[in-house]
Parts: sequence; C-alpha cells; structure tokens
Amino acid sequence: MISKGKKKVSQFILCMESKTESQEQEYDADGRQIIDGSLLEGGGQILRIAAALSCILHIPIRVKNIRACRDKPGLKAQHMTGLQLVASLCNGKLDKCLLGSLEITLDPGPIQSGQFLADTKTAGSICLLIQVALPCLLYSSDVCTLHLHGGTNCDMAPQIDYLTLVFKPMAEKFGLNFDVDIKRRGYFPKGGGEVILKSQPVKCLVGVEITQPGELFQVYSRSFVAGNLPEHLSKKVSQSISRAIKQNIPAAAVEIKQESMKEVSAIGSGLGTIVLAETTTGCLLAGSALGKPRTPAEEAGTAAVKELMEAIDSKGCVDQYLQDQT
Repeated sequence: MISKGKKKVSQFILCMESKTESQEQEYDADGRQIIDGSLLEGGGQILRIAAALSCILHIPIRVKNIRACRDKPGLKAQHMTGLQLVASLCNGKLDKCLLGSLEITLDPGPIQSGQFLADTKTAGSICLLIQVALPCLLYSSDVCTLHLHGGTNCDMAPQIDYLTLVFKPMAEKFGLNFDVDIKRRGYFPKGGGEVILKSQPVKCLVGVEITQPGELFQVYSRSFVAGNLPEHLSKKVSQSISRAIKQNIPAAAVEIKQESMKEVSAIGSGLGTIVLAETTTGCLLAGSALGKPRTPAEEAGTAAVKELMEAIDSKGCVDQYLQDQT
C-alpha cells in the first residue's frame, strides 16, 4: 500500500481485470473490450495502461477517442512506437496504429522474451516507452532486453534520471528486477538518445506498505549539460539548488550531496537537473526541471527545488509522479 496515492486509474484497472460483462463494460462486434481514451486526463496515460493490461491479461481491446483532451488529439510518434513495442512483446495484432489515429485495436498473444527494438525517430520519451513495456516484461518466460531510441530528458514526461533514481528503487521493493543502461542522452528536438533495459521475469510481485513519511535526512542533486552548452552551467544549477535547499530546510537537518557533469555522449544540447530527498523510512521524493532557451540556467535548479518542496510539504510517502507510476 502506498500512502496518499492517487486512485484515478483503479476503477479502470478493475474493469480491465474483470472478464465478465457488466453494465459498465462495452464490447465491439469482435468481442474486444472498448476503452474510452477521453477518460481521466484524456491523454496518453490511459492508452499506455490499456495496452499493458491487454498484453498481461490477454484481453483484446479497442481504444477510441485517443488523446481526446489534448490540443492535437490522436496518436503521436511516441504513442505509436509504444503500441508497436507492446504488440511485438506479446506477438499481438495491432490495427489502425497510424499518426493522428483516434482509434486502435490490439489483439494480444502470448508474451515473448528476447531482444526488442523501439525507435520513436523523434525526441519522444524513452521513459514512456518503458512505462508501457515494463509491466509486460514481468510476465515473460525469460530475460528480455529492450533497445530504446528517442528522448531521455523531455518535457511532459519523466526524465531518465527520475526513472533510475526514484522509480527503479521503488519498483524493486515490489520485486521487479531490471537494469537501465543509458548509452546516450537525447534531447528535444533531435532525440537520438539510446537506452538499454534488461528485465528479469518475476514469479510473484511483493506487497509493499509505505505509510510513514519519516524525517528528511539527505538531499541529492544531479545536474547536467550536454551538446554545445558549457559545463559551468551545470555548476550554476547546483549552486542555485544548494541556495534554495538551505532557504527551505534547516541546515542541520539534512546532508546535501551534489553532482554536476558534462554529458560527452549526447544528441543535441540540453540542460537539466533532478533533486532527490530521502527520508529515514526509505521514502524517496523528487523534483526535476529542464533548462529553457534564453532563460538563466539557475532557474532550472530553483524550479526543481520548488517541485521537491511541494512533495515534502504534502507529507506524503511518494511524490505526485511516483503515485501515478506505481
């Protein structure tokens, strides 16, 4: 159990898990369960959840009204790539998966193991590819390796650093066993990042109870620059983080560890940071931000700390993003 976690997808998941018809469930003429993509926030998340659960539960689905609440509804390259990856993982049949499509169907087969490749060919988020694929990998019969290409640090998506520093440790508590190797970072608009994920199947997921936030004892930040941006900018970000932390948290309360670096292997130019807080009960809270054109680098650090402090002040055991991802 995760304390204060959002339940916005629980009703949807329960609906997917039940194979018995009810008034709330709707099926097409071919027996596929119909999912309304305009539900919840009406974005890509319900599509990813539906595809993963379809694969795991062997339930054929038709998703309509895809991303209906977005400015430009329908599939983008990133969503197409994620769906194609899931279809390859379960040897499924995927139809209508075209750029801008408002509806797709997925007829899943048995989950496969082995090597898989997914390339958004844009700066589409690699982390969102992992988000849709990883649940499926847990139920494979053997080791799976994903070769993923796209953006590693993108707006409107988890940064790869969040996945490795926050999501992965939490997922491991549930019994997940996977490694993430960042071969190359990729930024908007070119993408070109490369990540290799290797996952072991699990026999049984472990129940987790996290109900005590504990006391803050350590803050760690990682700041980076890549491409044609000078290395000293990452140090400026770290300095702004240190100032903001000291303004918000008593100096004697926590230990601050910082890392700033220049990414030598990256496509495009980018600047970003993640600030991670750990508590005495093992809770992990984070804030992150990317640099913006014609904006002082220090503002990324300030924004990340602001996001972190909102999570700390909520008195929850996880931040708002981890709530959604677990």
